[in-house]
Amino acid sequence: MSGAGNPVFVARLAGTAVFDPIGDQVGRVRDVVVLQREKRAPRAVGLVVEVPGRRRVFLPVTRVTSIDPGRVISTGLLNMRRFEQRAVETLVVGELLDRAVRLVESGDEVVVEDAAIERQRNRDWEVTRLFVRRPVGKAQNLLRRRGETMVVDVRAVEGLGGRTTRQGTQSLLAQYSELKPADLADRLHDLASTRRLEVAAALDNERLADVLEELPEDDQVEILRVLDLDRAADVLEAMQPDDAADLLGGLPDEQAAELLELMEPEEARDVRRLLAYEDNTAGGLMTTDPVILGPETPIAAALAHVRRQDLTPALASMVFVARPPLETPTGRFIGVVHLQRMLREPPHEPIGSIVDTDIEAVHADAHLQAVTRHLATYNLLALPVVDDARRLLGAVSVDDVLDHLLPEDWRETDAPAPVRPTGTTTGPAAVRRG
Repeated sequence: MSGAGNPVFVARLAGTAVFDPIGDQVGRVRDVVVLQREKRAPRAVGLVVEVPGRRRVFLPVTRVTSIDPGRVISTGLLNMRRFEQRAVETLVVGELLDRAVRLVESGDEVVVEDAAIERQRNRDWEVTRLFVRRPVGKAQNLLRRRGETMVVDVRAVEGLGGRTTRQGTQSLLAQYSELKPADLADRLHDLASTRRLEVAAALDNERLADVLEELPEDDQVEILRVLDLDRAADVLEAMQPDDAADLLGGLPDEQAAELLELMEPEEARDVRRLLAYEDNTAGGLMTTDPVILGPETPIAAALAHVRRQDLTPALASMVFVARPPLETPTGRFIGVVHLQRMLREPPHEPIGSIVDTDIEAVHADAHLQAVTRHLATYNLLALPVVDDARRLLGAVSVDDVLDHLLPEDWRETDAPAPVRPTGTTTGPAAVRRG
């Protein structure tokens, strides 16, 4: 096997493409699974591989034929069942990196930043070396802000095994830095509960807000409960009002009320309005923050508004036109202007000249089924929601409707495995773990 006798550092291995013997890529390495052994080096038993559909499966190390720079070659036989970590297993990236351990000889504390696995003569793969960093002390040279680094034998440290409450997040967050919020949410969901809370708490407010919007409700509530109240309120403010309302709806009334009091009054007002509606109504589904402009707004200015980074593609597909005030609830709702139409017209023209008044708005009390029919009838990505006085209250987007139409646990359910052409070697449940 390529890589035999040569150390393979796991942090560098993460993200490496996995190929079958005929050269088809079957996934990417996300982690390495090891078994801790008393007085012996941890043994690597397999790789966690992400396959199409964002599903993570287990690839036994016995099915790996080579590990080379930039690629891992497998036999092509993958068990397509979702990877579930066993109690006796440890994930190198998820649980060992950033762990504080102690050097046996000096007693100094160091932090694990990478771990190397190496093939032994008996064909087992073991963790043989650790890349560690000595934390910067007050008396150390200020120019060496990150501390001294070194590669040490795994037997030269203690504290690598077992569970620990002393684990940082820097290396793991570096692994996740380029992930989209939905993908990062998927990673967090698969971490052990304690580790998930550590990593979530280390995210900045905006990033955490984006991730919370993609997590199952149980994970959302668990994370919000461990944040201090002031920070939890800040994160809720950074979320879309409808998502914040859904999350608060899953908390005890007393805690939800306390968080609403800590939020900025304007943000809390929108969330309180949404909490007053039933979940399966247009009011319960809508966001109070679509793009709302007056009819005199030039097309060029409207296009600048739909470029807002916080807008979902669905909400960016149209501008809602209303009389002042333009904060919800607005003045009288006029109609919508579609993004495609704006791109075809002179940029100096006012959007009032191209308003689509044929789109039928829904009332805030309209049931989910009525909202779904409207979206389908008019082939829309978003739909205006109005009150009895035809004031715009918000907009329902197709992604919010899908969230409510799909089963509650859809984020936790595996997508069907992609169908591969006849003749390929990958097949569901082709290899059993162990």
